[in-house]
Amino acid sequence: MVAVLGFGQEGKAVTTYLLKHGIKPVLFDARPWDEWEEKDKQYIRDLGVNFIFHPDWLKEFKGFDVAFRSPGIRLVDINEATKKLRVKPTVTSQTKWFFEHCSCRIIGVTGTKGKGTTATLISEILKSKSQTQNSKFHTYLTGNIGNIQPFEILDDLKQDDWVVYELSSFQLQDLERSPHIGVVLMTTSEHLDYHSDTEEYLQAKMPIVKFQSSEDFAVINADYPGSMEIGQQGSGEKYYLSRKGEVEKGCYVKDGQLIVKNVANKNFQFPISNFKLRGEHNLENISAAVIAGALAEADKGTIIKVVSDFKGLEHRLEFVAEKNGIKFYNDSFSTTPETAIAAIRSFTEPLIVILGGSSKNADFSELAKEVATAENIKALILVGQEASKIKEAVGKVGKFKGHLLEGARSMEEIFKQIKKYARSGDVVLLSPACASFGMFKNYKDRGEQFKIFVGNFE
Repeated sequence: MVAVLGFGQEGKAVTTYLLKHGIKPVLFDARPWDEWEEKDKQYIRDLGVNFIFHPDWLKEFKGFDVAFRSPGIRLVDINEATKKLRVKPTVTSQTKWFFEHCSCRIIGVTGTKGKGTTATLISEILKSKSQTQNSKFHTYLTGNIGNIQPFEILDDLKQDDWVVYELSSFQLQDLERSPHIGVVLMTTSEHLDYHSDTEEYLQAKMPIVKFQSSEDFAVINADYPGSMEIGQQGSGEKYYLSRKGEVEKGCYVKDGQLIVKNVANKNFQFPISNFKLRGEHNLENISAAVIAGALAEADKGTIIKVVSDFKGLEHRLEFVAEKNGIKFYNDSFSTTPETAIAAIRSFTEPLIVILGGSSKNADFSELAKEVATAENIKALILVGQEASKIKEAVGKVGKFKGHLLEGARSMEEIFKQIKKYARSGDVVLLSPACASFGMFKNYKDRGEQFKIFVGNFE
């Protein structure tokens, strides 16, 4: 018997794949049946499979040979439950199964932040390579980004195709195979509500390169100790990227140039002033994509053109509009202090920054130092569960001279505060450094609401 643990987007893709191959799984989910919308209930009924939906579903997890785990379900919880029940099913996942059965080359991208931007840019480079070099391969972008689930493409892949796979620690932690090209971006700490500590988080990411052979490649951000710790795993050939110093093999920034050195026999450079992506942190993402693209045999001209034209992703330091001389940027995808710091450093204009949201047990001390010492921040709008914690951290630094605005409980109230303080020449930046739950459904909802109110701003 086969179980599908968690019936969200990935669980649905796994179920469809199994049914396509003649396997009727049993579905499990912690959400009680009476809380599902009627359209979802009908969808599940139409599948013609059995299901167990309630908070104590783990107590009924017995009699199964194989279980497909959704990323949000922790391995430790499954292991504890199976131990109590004295059962030993084979626990896998869509990602693990995909890596074991994929017939083409995979470029895997992981890191605390920047995964989506980098994975998308790599896929754009490969797609352009296919067109300009008259190649016949297809490039697929999947994982945590894009509209394509891995199981939707697995059966159709050809040997010459490329898959660019965005990978979180949830997906990586039980892999036993690594991608042909493993990209390790900025890695600090994240998901400490899921992982017990930062070291467990780093360990979970190590399969990105851990199982590579000498015929594979690792692309490592040399500016972060966590990234270096992960990147030293495996036998893949190592390439490095840095904003802080030169590297012998890889890509680095110097004197306004992005310099590519000894990557697949390629040596070239081009000015960063050509880039449409804003923010120094995006130089890291671009560098990683350039190295990966070169290792995938894209030529210099293709790489330079795609990188120069790339505008970035929605909700990632996205320019929304200019109203009355005020520029609005949507960085709702920022859910850590590190990404908010990077966003703040992207601007020299007077800033009004929206910070706060639901808790991820983050440490705001470094963000507070950045806010207090950044002379261009004229106001902070603090919202959500973490507002008081951020305020306390800023207060401890004791140097912030701008306005601290509190109490907004909706995007409408946030914009009432913006209107009081924003003037022509200012930038309003939504870069919350926190999860969105409470005031918003998710980071997309938060960003979309922000953009709607920008559109109506007068």
